[in-house]
Amino acid sequence: MKTEDNMAQKSAPGGFAPAVHPIAATTITTTSEAIQAGETSVASQGENMPAYFAKPKDAAGPLPVVMVVQEIFGVHEHIRDLCRRLALEGYLAVAPELYFREGDPGEYSDIPTLLKELVSKVPDSQVLSDLDHVANWAAKHGGDIRRLAITGFCWGGRISWLYAAHNPQLKAAVAWYGRLVGDKTLKQQKHPIDVAVDLNAPVLGLYGGQDDGIPLEGVELMRQALHAANAKAEIVVYPDAGHAFNADYRPSYHAESAQDGWQRMLAWFKQYGVA
Repeated sequence: MKTEDNMAQKSAPGGFAPAVHPIAATTITTTSEAIQAGETSVASQGENMPAYFAKPKDAAGPLPVVMVVQEIFGVHEHIRDLCRRLALEGYLAVAPELYFREGDPGEYSDIPTLLKELVSKVPDSQVLSDLDHVANWAAKHGGDIRRLAITGFCWGGRISWLYAAHNPQLKAAVAWYGRLVGDKTLKQQKHPIDVAVDLNAPVLGLYGGQDDGIPLEGVELMRQALHAANAKAEIVVYPDAGHAFNADYRPSYHAESAQDGWQRMLAWFKQYGVA
């Protein structure tokens, strides 16, 4: 079946990645008859990449597009729900399975093994190319490529910074608690701080002041790099939030910061023409 023909609505497999159980009582589930959501696939580099999409059901005309980039846990239920929330705001939201060549995050029950055996094997260059193909897919399925944005969470937050330096067509990016500095490898040759001077699109970074994995020293270094590059970017730090503060299915969820960040994201998209 051609990619162009397989956007029919069907339910995606439910559930969260095994590595994040138990699931918190604060988990948000978005349902609405006003949206169409389900699985599809995106032709990319000679393969069919699984993806989840959500969009307003009765949209008139091309829709602004938001590519939603997964956490380390892949496109599990939280990422799918974020797509549905964006659809209710009028967007065509698409979340591709960016690990699909290397493995299935649903097969891992603990985070250290998931990081070592799967996440570390995914090359940035492959991810950026896959996202280019997602943008092309969106343009063929009711999306307006002139209004293209990206947002990502944790692993996807770092990718969102990198993609803002990769695609000159991108209009806006919002990176949620994505790593900014770190050791380089053959598969991760640059980090956001290395591409501050190369940003094509305005980037909003949302970070937690209590994030043990992303120290405030690194956030400040990124701010300095952005200032030196005269980049269109802003970093907001929520003093009482830790890592993954938007992840309502985890104990790390910080509702006040998550809700403020969501509104800031929508305003950022609107400010830069993605609405």
